[in-house]
Amino acid sequence: MPAELSIGTLLESEDAAPAKLNPAKFNRHTFWCGQSGSGKTYALGVVLEQLLLHTRLPLVILDPNSDFVRLGDIREGASAEVRDELATRDIRVLRHGDREGLPLHARFLDLPLRSRAAVLQIDPVYDAEDFNVMLHIEDEMQSMLRTGGMATVTEDGALVKFLRGSEDPARHRLATRLENLGIADWDLWSWGRDSVADVIDEKPDATVVDLGSFGTQPEMRSAALAVLDHLWLHREDRIPRLIVIDEAHNLCSPEPETPLHRLLTERIVQIAAEGRKYGLWLLLSTQRPSKVHPNALSQCDNLALMRMSSSRDLDELGSVFGYAPPSLLERSPGFAQGQALFAGGFVNTPVIVQMGARLTHEGGIDVSVPLR
Repeated sequence: MPAELSIGTLLESEDAAPAKLNPAKFNRHTFWCGQSGSGKTYALGVVLEQLLLHTRLPLVILDPNSDFVRLGDIREGASAEVRDELATRDIRVLRHGDREGLPLHARFLDLPLRSRAAVLQIDPVYDAEDFNVMLHIEDEMQSMLRTGGMATVTEDGALVKFLRGSEDPARHRLATRLENLGIADWDLWSWGRDSVADVIDEKPDATVVDLGSFGTQPEMRSAALAVLDHLWLHREDRIPRLIVIDEAHNLCSPEPETPLHRLLTERIVQIAAEGRKYGLWLLLSTQRPSKVHPNALSQCDNLALMRMSSSRDLDELGSVFGYAPPSLLERSPGFAQGQALFAGGFVNTPVIVQMGARLTHEGGIDVSVPLR
């Protein structure tokens, strides 16, 4: 295995010297940013392909725009050697609905109590009474699950029926909330079928969770929370994983508004702060640093910066990532598409790179202007 990942060429080298990253340093969190049109997602795909080729690091990709759903679809221009090597990689794409790929499901009752409450838009403080009801029936439900008495509740529609079967009006309120919000009818829930957690536990080379296949943000965020909760609950297994969160502002914004969004942000910040020692390493990709929660941003030891025209954003990057030279940050507004500054642990010294070509197809490509 090569000691470095070849990702393109050094921009100002006389002989187009190859630009390389140290794969061992992906055991630190990475921040990847660039404004719209900078080539951010395409370039990120170049790096993920190299990680697939040259490491055994499992990738878990939360993909809100369906940009990486073709990560296993190899381009015709790839060499026979690369084609044969990539073809051996176990890349699984999980998608909502009847789209091509594996079905994307999660087990509602496997979520931690606070996560189930957040999906129901119940805040432990502001909705204390309803949360307390969930707290009081938790032991009963978990006991029934352990003994098999809860088997029928894992079937579609049975949870509402279980809650309605009690004479307790507080349980009826929970059932009404499930029905009114339509949560019990989400196709996300497995209700006895395989879940995304089962796929992750099989440790494929890449698990692409197509969040963009959902029609609503609550369902998309619930799927993301199910993945991150599962990884965090099993952190003591210490299985190294790179958790790639594309368009991270959708999941980890500075000012989340709903209980679900707040808990999801809290989980990502927790992984950023404590996940490294368990082998849970984040790669957060977004258009602007100000769109990502500062407590997640500040934990990143690697930086990939593409074109960024906002002086305010560049100032913020300079203050957070002190290892990125101001003289190179200042050049970012002039970057052409596909050019990037790399700084931090995964390069020996900060460099500006012209990214290489993709080996696989990107899922979300720009729509062209129709010409006459």
